[in-house]
Amino acid sequence: MGKLKEFANKHAELFKFIKFSLAGMSSTIVELGVFYVLQYVVFKAIINAPLPPNPVLKFLGLDQGEGYLYAYLISTTIGYAIAFVLNRKMTFHADANALRSVILYIIMVVFTIFATAWIGTKLSVWFVDQGWQSIGDIIVKPIVATVATVWTYPTNRFIIHRKKKPAAATAGEK
Repeated sequence: MGKLKEFANKHAELFKFIKFSLAGMSSTIVELGVFYVLQYVVFKAIINAPLPPNPVLKFLGLDQGEGYLYAYLISTTIGYAIAFVLNRKMTFHADANALRSVILYIIMVVFTIFATAWIGTKLSVWFVDQGWQSIGDIIVKPIVATVATVWTYPTNRFIIHRKKKPAAATAGEK
């Protein structure tokens, strides 16, 4: 057990990334479950009810219908909230100001939604143009989520979920 603990301490950042990935997968599973229940049960009657034209919703790919929009927004909010709590408490053990962390997280999430919607739309169109829509429907979302990790992990790790410096370290730096 000593060698495992030594390995874990030596590769602490790798284990944080693994925990971050597991938190993301866990929150995504819940998010998808909530999305499908809302889409096919709760909002089934209005799933395709037309929305008024809105360029922002169209850009995000959320112009399919009123029920779809509600299901998407509610499930995405739940998924991101779960990921925030898991990463704050279990992955990074953050103790920075919670309100500041929430505000920074919301900014990152809004950026991520816009960026992944744009990337996902472009990638989906490319798959359709190649005649590969079926495979595109399966792999575009995981590809886009992986690409988003390029900025979401470092943003969560170094900006949003920070740990305060221990009092002894802070006093020694003065």
